[in-house]
Amino acid sequence: MSRPIIVVKIGGSVLTGRNGYRRAAEFLAGRIAADPRHAIVAVVSAELGDTDALLETARDFVEAPDPAALDLLWSTGELRSTALLALALHARGVAASAVNVHQAGLVKVEDSAEAQIRPLRLRAALTNQDVVVVPGFLARDRGDGIVSLGRGGSDLTAVLLAAGLDAVRCELLKDVPGYFTADPKLDPGAVPVPVLSYDRALFMADEGCELVQRNALAAARADDLDVIITAIGGGPGTLITTDNIHLEPAVA
Repeated sequence: MSRPIIVVKIGGSVLTGRNGYRRAAEFLAGRIAADPRHAIVAVVSAELGDTDALLETARDFVEAPDPAALDLLWSTGELRSTALLALALHARGVAASAVNVHQAGLVKVEDSAEAQIRPLRLRAALTNQDVVVVPGFLARDRGDGIVSLGRGGSDLTAVLLAAGLDAVRCELLKDVPGYFTADPKLDPGAVPVPVLSYDRALFMADEGCELVQRNALAAARADDLDVIITAIGGGPGTLITTDNIHLEPAVA
């Protein structure tokens, strides 16, 4: 019988330098040690700033880069993060493997923000590993090329994999531990919101608060998938649920 799967997306703001990878690996190792019954799919973004830097590099050659060439260039950021996190996990003695875009099994639907999952190879990788690290933000097209899923696309990768793998839990690790009543970086009086409906989260995204990629929110709602937004060491975070509720902010 296969192990229950937890999908954890680790954002680029977490993977900042070697210590960021070590901290993420320590977090994942702790989760496995606390509950070895579960296997983890870790979806990673490129390091903070890498995507913009690669775009700038492409524009050094041509003002309007070819989309296919740009997506291929962008993929180097996520693949680097994937390999480095796997190595950091190995250093902690965790049974982990890194997979590439084609092994992950996401296939983008042509002329759409949607993607489909073909998880056979990923499920095979999970049979003898505690953690499988997957590049976020990317999928393959029907011609086997690499395509991006838009800014914030690692959120969408995690949601699609969680739904396609029937994961028991989907977590998106950010640099803030969930949603707040205001931007906590700008307003010290902002308080956390423990539970949020997808309707409310989508409304907030439309109003400019896109803590989670809008396409990812829409996909999670369509798949009836609850998602937890949190940070490493950041407490319980915010549960985004398909139930049409909106609780009051947490009381300190």
